[in-house]
Amino acid sequence: MPRATRRVALISSSFAPYVGGVETHVDRVVRALPGFGWNAEVWTVDRGEHLGTVERDGVRVRYLPAPLPARSFGAVTRYIRDGARARQAWADAYTAFRPEVLNIQCFGPNGLYGAALARRSGAPLVITSHGETLADDMGAFQRSRQLRGGLRGAVAAAAAVTAPSEYVLDDLRREYGLDPSAGRIIRNGVDPAPPGAVAAAPTGPYLFSVGRLGRMKGFDLLIDAFADAALDPAITLVIGGDGPERDALSALAASRGLSARIILMGRLEPREVAGLMAGALAVVVPSRAESFGIVALEAWRAHAALVMTNRGGAVEFMHDGRDALLFDPLDHAAFVQTLRRIVADRALRGDLGRAGGARIGEFAWPAVARDYANLFDSIVGDAARADG
Repeated sequence: MPRATRRVALISSSFAPYVGGVETHVDRVVRALPGFGWNAEVWTVDRGEHLGTVERDGVRVRYLPAPLPARSFGAVTRYIRDGARARQAWADAYTAFRPEVLNIQCFGPNGLYGAALARRSGAPLVITSHGETLADDMGAFQRSRQLRGGLRGAVAAAAAVTAPSEYVLDDLRREYGLDPSAGRIIRNGVDPAPPGAVAAAPTGPYLFSVGRLGRMKGFDLLIDAFADAALDPAITLVIGGDGPERDALSALAASRGLSARIILMGRLEPREVAGLMAGALAVVVPSRAESFGIVALEAWRAHAALVMTNRGGAVEFMHDGRDALLFDPLDHAAFVQTLRRIVADRALRGDLGRAGGARIGEFAWPAVARDYANLFDSIVGDAARADG
């Protein structure tokens, strides 16, 4: 492997100790990039913990302040003071590491400060969207004119824009000024199966779904479809994860008379997710919008039959009826029929599980990091040629 001689800062909207798709993506990429010649640090938003600069299992992480203006007089006064300190902290991080590329991962306050630093330093900027403009339950981009304007400006200034799917790039083209011919797909990856994959599964057959319990993930649609599918009473629905909709989902299950057959398991460890997927009749992803679908990769890794939303990026790399059953979760009748079909057809479940499992090698993290490294190489090479 080449010696890591170039430097890139991955400027993430969030990172450990927080857990999620973006955090995992950045963690795996930053660890694999040195194998392709790039020394990488993670710069992320300090949420008030004041962690400073730390080493996390060999990865240098800088937690940087990123205050945003507010409307009240007192808040504006504080921002004048805190904003100046924050800009200095970002400038100090740049001076300490001297990255040749700044890569914003999931645009938020991190993106506003990262883009401003790129303007001041002249370092090439890469924007990586994870679908934050489409699938945010809190509607941050709908509420914040500053985020919308900041992302448009960053897209216009970027040397490259990446996303895990054309679905995400198309939104950036429609709403944020990305040139129709621009944008590059860099897929998500998935870890190898965790050792000792076990979970306290129900005693009988079950369908499994997992994710953050927010509206965009569509668990309410799944509960309604499960209720109306009138499946064998021995079949349960197991939902893993936590979030703001948990109480509402529990109440919905009770209102449909299914409290005993719908199990909300709360937050699960990776090995518990893997174990539950491996034992399920099928893994169901009912999202109203899904930029890519890491849960789908985890299902393939477990050789589980996958029932996947067609609203989002999955249709770009899945094959309906071959490695997944694709369906529209907003079409209630079709959702009900899809659940009935997957439960009734054992041979189909086996075929889907085998086909999905055979594809999991396409999504190894080193391959993802290689795609980033190739992009960074081309950008630095272009900049060097322009300077020459």
